[in-house]
Amino acid sequence: MQRRIILFLCMFAFCLPGLAFGDDLESRIRAMEETLNRQQKTIEEQQKIIKEMQEQIKQGSVAEKQGPGEKQPIAPVAVAPPPEQKPGEDQKAGKVTGLFGGSAMSNPNISLVLNTFAFGSNQTSDQLQNQGIPGYTTTGLGLKNGFNGDAEISLFAPVDPYFNLYATIPISFNGEVELEEAYFVTTALPQGHQLKGGKFRSGFSRFNAQHEHAWDFTDTSLPYRAFLGEEGLIEPGAQYTYILPLPFYTLFGAEILQGQNPTLFGEDAANGPHAFTGYLKTSFDLSDYSTMLLGVSVVGGKTQTDTVQPNSLFTGNSVLYDLEMYYKWKPSKYQSFSLQSEYMLRNQYGNLQDLGLDTPSYLERTQDGFYVQGVYQWDRWRFGARYDALSIFTDTYNLAGQQQNFGPRPWRATAMVDWNLSEFTRIRLQYIYDMTSGTGTTDNQVFLQLIFGIGAHAAHSF
Repeated sequence: MQRRIILFLCMFAFCLPGLAFGDDLESRIRAMEETLNRQQKTIEEQQKIIKEMQEQIKQGSVAEKQGPGEKQPIAPVAVAPPPEQKPGEDQKAGKVTGLFGGSAMSNPNISLVLNTFAFGSNQTSDQLQNQGIPGYTTTGLGLKNGFNGDAEISLFAPVDPYFNLYATIPISFNGEVELEEAYFVTTALPQGHQLKGGKFRSGFSRFNAQHEHAWDFTDTSLPYRAFLGEEGLIEPGAQYTYILPLPFYTLFGAEILQGQNPTLFGEDAANGPHAFTGYLKTSFDLSDYSTMLLGVSVVGGKTQTDTVQPNSLFTGNSVLYDLEMYYKWKPSKYQSFSLQSEYMLRNQYGNLQDLGLDTPSYLERTQDGFYVQGVYQWDRWRFGARYDALSIFTDTYNLAGQQQNFGPRPWRATAMVDWNLSEFTRIRLQYIYDMTSGTGTTDNQVFLQLIFGIGAHAAHSF
């Protein structure tokens, strides 16, 4: 009996580790299955993110190829951590981070663009800042002989799955800080629809939507300077755009703007928003390497401005029409050619009050202008030429029933060459033969411009 008990105890002792091992094996299997489930969820999340990013790349390619500038830059994707992911494992999980690590939603992308140039002219700095274009605008160039420029800080981040937020803050060399743009853009409306609100560059034209460092020339064209001012149409307001469901890119846009532009409207022209914009643009491929953009735009509203004539105040209504064309041929990244042109027609009517007289005079003026420019790229070099002029087909300046004469038609001819050391550095030399003084005298202007960019600056659109 004793021997049987001893034998039983020995068998139990021998089987016990096996039973424990079986229990341990089952727990390990369960743990591995849970780990596999978590990894599967992580893989599914990452596959979903990859698909979203691929869609954004496709949309960005269409905007670069077809869009006129209304498409927003592709936003960094903030990847949510997988279930039960531990802190510090975002790099292992492939998480897209901001400038200093972490989520892009809590850490915006920041960039800095330095735009500096040396400028020389036949005129003195005082003459440049005080001499406008007679019959068109009293606003001068705002340049001085010597060194000019600014540094532009840009910020961008997705707010949540429904909105993106943008801001642009230029700081001039004289220390002036300005909030140029600060606006939100929707990202979750039905396909083709988008809303923008805040202060932004109007979609009035492709050129107007561009920042200065993205221009093909150092300065703006004559029609923009005469009708909208050097900075263009940058306004607080709201914008709605819709990409029509057509076989080719077609965009409709409408805006309600505050009307602060001092050349075309004036902040005190009305109590509240008093400028309205509408545009229709289309883009299509002409070949595998060439694309054409065509657009028509109109902006109008109440006006109260002191830029019509010296020591005068104009109160009335303004309408500005715009026809634009942009052609681009790009067979490779080392060679391209672009041809761009716009025709603008401004109509204003109202009362011009000479500040030295009690009785205002009725003013009606219908004036136009255009520019055409071409830029050819070969490797890192680009060569450009531009011709711009006012009073092309009409120059009606009827004051108190009398047509006014302001001298020869304003026009300019420009040539430029720039060298792009990299995607972030550009050196440009530009010459302008200027005939806008109204006296028939020539102003020779020379620019030597340097542009540098650092940080997470989005690619420029088509």
